[in-house]
Amino acid sequence: MKTTMTETPKSRHPFLDFIQAAFILTDVHGKILYCNRYTENLFGYTREEIEGQRIRTFFFTEDLKYFLPNIVYLAIYRAGFEGDGLLRQKNGKGIFIHLSASSFKEGGETFLAFSFQEIQRLKRLEREKLELRHRASLGMMVEEVAHQIRNPIASIGGYARRMMKASVSSQKTEIYVDRILHETRRLEEKIQRMEELVKIPRPIFQKEKVLEVVEKTLQSVSQEEKTKGVSLNLEEGSLEEEECFYIDKDLVARALSHLLENSIESVKQGRRKRDRMRIGIGLACDAESIEISISDRGEGISKKNLSRICEPFFSTRPERAGLGLTFVKRVVEDHGGKIRIDSRLRVGTTVTLIFPKDRRRPIRREWVSPEAEHSFSSL
Repeated sequence: MKTTMTETPKSRHPFLDFIQAAFILTDVHGKILYCNRYTENLFGYTREEIEGQRIRTFFFTEDLKYFLPNIVYLAIYRAGFEGDGLLRQKNGKGIFIHLSASSFKEGGETFLAFSFQEIQRLKRLEREKLELRHRASLGMMVEEVAHQIRNPIASIGGYARRMMKASVSSQKTEIYVDRILHETRRLEEKIQRMEELVKIPRPIFQKEKVLEVVEKTLQSVSQEEKTKGVSLNLEEGSLEEEECFYIDKDLVARALSHLLENSIESVKQGRRKRDRMRIGIGLACDAESIEISISDRGEGISKKNLSRICEPFFSTRPERAGLGLTFVKRVVEDHGGKIRIDSRLRVGTTVTLIFPKDRRRPIRREWVSPEAEHSFSSL
């Protein structure tokens, strides 16, 4: 009596039901011939519901075009596939798994073997680690808030007490009122910036045109009163007009606004020559990333201060809250990007934001080989 491939794992490898990893066997077309017991636990289906279905059942729609066909191609024609992914459970929720795929031949037929190990807990630990980092930063910020607010409050209290002693019509009273208003504005700015930093939402990633995001931000900033006398020059460089990246455009626009605000203040502090009143916005890209740089010929930053420039409340200008670059750094890192700051005192500063074009790995967004498209696009 001939043994079918569905029976083979059960008869030859009964231990597959006892391993703490999901194991699935399919034919070359992705039809599921066998799954072990742990597969039921991992994905929420019964064995009867799984066997006879196709492997695509466990993949989200956006991964059916490239990711799954690429995995099958690599399993059959290369050394196999091993990597992480987000797969779909029966209830529609995603679960992070480590996936391995390989192929073998038996009786003249090709079969695919998939194994899945849950890494949801590891991903959760990574998120918790990131949150702890943010909490540590928040703790430092709270301490600094107490220090930063104490001085303006002391000033306000001092001037108010002097007003009580001074004549209502005296010139000193006007000075004291002016100082009180100044310190109040400082407090309001610090609190506003602190709230903005603490309440940064998680990015909602969407495909956006780079040029469109930058141009809209420049248009918004250029209409502000403080921008008068300063020219904002956009240099597209190697960037194509239709170039896109996956970002939260509102968060990125706010980050760019903070950088432009810093540059505008820096060049206005100098006002030595007319050419120093220009700010350059440069755009560049390569196969994997988008770079947005903002350059000015303002005050610049000393080497001593450069290493601290992104710390909460650190500022080279006492009247500023010192949270702008902290916000920018957080936004860029939440996008999986980097911030680079090059500066020389009394020469100028260039801040470059580097964003990944697409947070998805290439295997999830393009064909690993033309053969993968031709042979497995219908999986």
